[in-house]
Amino acid sequence: MKIFIKEGDWHDRSRTPLSSAKTFFRTRIAENHKANTEKLTSLSKFNINPFTHKYLAQFAFGDSSPESMAKALIYPRVLGTSISTTFGTQLQYFCNEVLSSYASTTSGIDIEFIDAIDGRRKYCQVKAGPTTINHDDVDTIKRHFTAIRNLARTNHLDLNITDCIVGVFYGTESSLSQSYKRIDEEYPVYVGKEFWHRLTGDSDFYYDLIDAFAEVADEMDSSAMIGQIIQRLAHEIDENNA
Repeated sequence: MKIFIKEGDWHDRSRTPLSSAKTFFRTRIAENHKANTEKLTSLSKFNINPFTHKYLAQFAFGDSSPESMAKALIYPRVLGTSISTTFGTQLQYFCNEVLSSYASTTSGIDIEFIDAIDGRRKYCQVKAGPTTINHDDVDTIKRHFTAIRNLARTNHLDLNITDCIVGVFYGTESSLSQSYKRIDEEYPVYVGKEFWHRLTGDSDFYYDLIDAFAEVADEMDSSAMIGQIIQRLAHEIDENNA
């Protein structure tokens, strides 16, 4: 196991990761999100449920006009599924580009760092959100941690069971899925504010990171583009109903 970060290194560069995070969010998340949205100009891009489509338009917008039906298609995709998928798939790039100073060569581990709270080196798998792993992932994560503990024992290294952790990018402890809770029975799962506090030593870093991403959002006003897509979808819906 190689050591990449010396205790206190983060504090010397505490603002740099925020700048890197903004660049990451702009290029990896926001621009991909915009590009994926631009593709949604045809009804063929949607898996439409004819039993609920008109209902959702009426429920959300008070009528089932072609424009409202178009909104019922585009808004869930743009504001929900699309960005969540992009965020999750780009997490490894976040580790490589923003947290590169913490990179680990240990198999199955994303980053290594000195915990700012307990002062011990942590071997961490990073996950996107509080519901992003499934039942099978639990056993895989535990196997990786078991292998690390066995290696440490063989090499007479000081490694406690609590030094193998899962760090969850955002969320709260109460929002963790049952899969995470199964891991937490044996290995610590740190989520959101606590994870970033332990990584950086800054109890407010989690909120600073959110604000940094929000600043990028201010640059990416796509309301006009979405309005144009809604009109194109509405026109196609109107033609299909004619």
